[in-house]
Amino acid sequence: MIKPFLLVFLGGGIGSLCRYGVWLLIRPWQMHFPWATFVANAIACFLLGLFLAWQGHSWLSDERRLLLITGLCGGFSTYSTFTAESWGLWQSGHYLALAAYTAGQFVVCTAFLLLGVRLGT
Repeated sequence: MIKPFLLVFLGGGIGSLCRYGVWLLIRPWQMHFPWATFVANAIACFLLGLFLAWQGHSWLSDERRLLLITGLCGGFSTYSTFTAESWGLWQSGHYLALAAYTAGQFVVCTAFLLLGVRLGT
């Protein structure tokens, strides 16, 4: 009964560490655009697309779905950070960056999800 919680916990921890790694790699280029969150969300959507495409395969059991989809992708994706950074762009008057960031997140993350599904099938 506790195993599903442990799988989500483990996957979420790994996803959070991956997100932090992306932030460490990209933060020197942040400037007035939150690239680290943008890239982390795109990668998480790509992985989610792959995992969703693989759901019908026998190796992707319910336990692995909890680990990879709920845990890893949930820990890697940064929607709450995305909204906070969007608000920060609004507050600082960077309206063009805000528009590019919010529209870009939707377009790029949707495209990466579809790419993951396509590569996974």
